[in-house]
Amino acid sequence: MRSRRLDYSESTRSALVDSAVELFTKRGYAGTSLDEVAKRARVTKGALYHHFSGKQALFEAAFAQVESGVFGRLEEIMNGPQAAWERALGGLREFISSCLDPAYQRIAIHEAPVVMGWERWREAEDRASFGLIRSSLEDLIEAGEVDNVPVEITARLLFGALSAAATEIASSPDPKKVGAQVETVITQLLTRVRRN
Repeated sequence: MRSRRLDYSESTRSALVDSAVELFTKRGYAGTSLDEVAKRARVTKGALYHHFSGKQALFEAAFAQVESGVFGRLEEIMNGPQAAWERALGGLREFISSCLDPAYQRIAIHEAPVVMGWERWREAEDRASFGLIRSSLEDLIEAGEVDNVPVEITARLLFGALSAAATEIASSPDPKKVGAQVETVITQLLTRVRRN
């Protein structure tokens, strides 16, 4: 049986991360103070420091929450009952939809490379997204949908293209339009390597 203290601790941590996601999305890392996060979460600053060593640790928890939400939705699609080709296209559409989300744009695309450092951010992105791209490509090859290509390098190239696409979508004054263009282009590229 779980203790009330553990439940309270987890709910406090969750409230802090939820508040951080909201504030980092609205104001960015530099424009958000720990006092504001604690106030919005309705906890003391001491409670915040009990869970997080500082602002960067809190940001990384907010980043992880945003990323895990996207990863969970993508993973559900990629492991779904549809054919490999349909799962790949569904995953692409979900990824583009995620790139339209203000929290994902601000925290995962714009702020994380600066706050976490490019290398740590890239490692986190690799853990979250690259594996899904690689396994989707393996599924497409196994299903006979695409030719047997070098999986690692092809997955890296797709990952790079999708990372660049995310930046273009998030930086655009018209993200929906750019998202639709990205979907069209990536779908056309995939269709060209699809076996007939």
